[in-house]
Amino acid sequence: MTFNYPNTKTLLSSVTSQNLYGNLVTQLQKDFSLANIDFNLLQENKTISPEELATALREKIYQLLLERFTEYLNLLYVIDIPEQTLKQIQVTDAVEVADQVAFLILKREWQKVWYKKQYSS
Repeated sequence: MTFNYPNTKTLLSSVTSQNLYGNLVTQLQKDFSLANIDFNLLQENKTISPEELATALREKIYQLLLERFTEYLNLLYVIDIPEQTLKQIQVTDAVEVADQVAFLILKREWQKVWYKKQYSS
């Protein structure tokens, strides 16, 4: 399985087509909780849609980046985003950086979900 997706939309449609979207949301929820960051992805007892997830994640990363940088760094550590990957981000403005980091987070969380599915007994 290759995890080279060109953008968030393609990644989320791949996750959805493999019926693992719920697992991805659960993994995101778990890692945000481990980083001690409040990020509720449930809306009226139903799971958030992929488009809403991408938007909410981007907004949350933007907020952390500007207002709570230490918690942002802790989140990246908990999720296990490689430093080398972060250094490759093209810094233009905070919105663009938040968008790129949100994509990296989704990609890493998708890897975790996929590997758990493939290698669980």
